[in-house]
Amino acid sequence: MKWHKQLLTKLQERSGKKIALAIDTSTKQTNALLIQNIVKLFGEVAPHSLLVQADFKIRNITPIKEDNITYYTHGKSSYTEVLEWADQEKIDTLFYITDVTGYFYEELKVNCEVFWLVPDEFVPKVPFGKTIRVA
Repeated sequence: MKWHKQLLTKLQERSGKKIALAIDTSTKQTNALLIQNIVKLFGEVAPHSLLVQADFKIRNITPIKEDNITYYTHGKSSYTEVLEWADQEKIDTLFYITDVTGYFYEELKVNCEVFWLVPDEFVPKVPFGKTIRVA
C-alpha cells in the first residue's frame, strides 16, 4: 500500500498543474480493478485530469471521471503518440500505467514530467522519468 501514499502525494503536490493519466490498453493481462482504483483516485484528487487510452495509437481522450476502458489483445504498444500529444497539449505531468514494454522514437523530446505506474512485480528500467510500482 506504500504506492497509494506515494501516488496521492505526487498528485497533491501537482495541484493546479495540467495532469494526464495514460493507460496502456494493448493487453487484457492487466489488473482491471487496480486500474479502475487508480482512475478513481485521480478523479477524486485531480478531477481536471485527462484520461488517455492508448496502445500503438491514442484510442480515446476523455475527462478523468469516465472510466470505460477498452483493452485489446494484440500486445503492441507505442508511447510516441501519447508523449507527442502531451507536449502539444502542454501537459505538466503525465502518469502512464504500463508494463514499460512499448516503443517510442529515441529522438523524441519529452518536455513534461513522466511517472511510469507499473502494475507488476517486475519493474523494468525506464527510458526517462520516474517509476512507481503499483502492484
